[in-house]
Amino acid sequence: MGSDESQPRRASVWEERFGSGPPLTLGVEEEYMILDAETMALASRIDDVLEGVVGTPIEGSVHPELMECVVEAATGVCRDIDDVRRDLTRIRRGLATAMGPHGLRLGGSGTHAFSLAEDQRITADDRYRALVEQLQYVARRELVFGMHVHVAMPDRETCLKVMEGMLMELPILLALSVNSPFWRGKETGIASTRTSVFAGFPRSGLPPRFDSYDDYADTVLWMEETGTIQDYTRLWWDVRPHPRFGTIEIRVVDVQFDIEHTLAITAYVQALAAELIDEIERGEPPPTHHRLLVAENKWLAARYGLDAKLMDLATGQRVTMTAEQLVQRRLRQLSPYAKELGCLDALEQITKIVEWGTGATRQMRVYNANRDLVEVTRELADKTELVT
Repeated sequence: MGSDESQPRRASVWEERFGSGPPLTLGVEEEYMILDAETMALASRIDDVLEGVVGTPIEGSVHPELMECVVEAATGVCRDIDDVRRDLTRIRRGLATAMGPHGLRLGGSGTHAFSLAEDQRITADDRYRALVEQLQYVARRELVFGMHVHVAMPDRETCLKVMEGMLMELPILLALSVNSPFWRGKETGIASTRTSVFAGFPRSGLPPRFDSYDDYADTVLWMEETGTIQDYTRLWWDVRPHPRFGTIEIRVVDVQFDIEHTLAITAYVQALAAELIDEIERGEPPPTHHRLLVAENKWLAARYGLDAKLMDLATGQRVTMTAEQLVQRRLRQLSPYAKELGCLDALEQITKIVEWGTGATRQMRVYNANRDLVEVTRELADKTELVT
């Protein structure tokens, strides 16, 4: 049978699992710092960490990353927020137990306060070496730590529509998660320095607009077939489809040292996905907003956190509101969905982030007492490992 060039090409080489399981199940990935227990500097000791978890219940849940001072943890497919809590608690406890005898600590922050990227070793893996060969200094300075939330989607077209609907929410999620006020031993004045550092990566930031899933698949396949990218996972957007997992993946947030913050942000994302799917099924697809407006809100959120004055894109009125005000409004709107999903208690922890401060606020509070970055790093390590 001859090919029909008028038909869009489909990325049939991908394994797609949209709709293979119940929608709105969850998966969470966290990238942790590996710290020297004495100096609190980053330690390129991933081999010791992986050796320490061999034969333990978390052996298959932790993985290396680009640099040897990073350990990535991933939950399984979680039915609800309680499953996420159990998995992340087990992983954090298991890592702390395995790392202790090696003189290592676990830390959750979007950037390390004072260690330098050029002092870190690249992981001995062909995939990462090829990435450094391609991106050079951009990859070598990518000493940042993020958190990714996956939510299962019922089908591919819904996934693309949910991605569009998520765009407006990215600045709010970033404002809630800011946790990287230091870089190379300096206070940056930016609540999420990680966002600025990672912006140097190609194909990062906000995704382009696609007319359909076929439009997305055809565009990505062009890039794969021409050798521009190895596969779709090299599109490091703030939100993206993940066909192999059958999920929408939110990647805009800093990793958290407080597990309650992790769970609150995850609950927010899950409830938001449920709201968007509900609107789509009612024939009310999410509106499209100009990327320039979303990008400006994202920058303001990275700079100021919850104090950011953001454009209120949801109402269409040309006014600004603080990120904190937008969060409070969205909590009221998302609460019915969270209640149905069983994550209302976790979602309500968002109010504690507002009251007590984001990770960046809490790091600055410790720093302002003694101007001691080692003290800051030690305290966030204590909180990262303190899980109940």
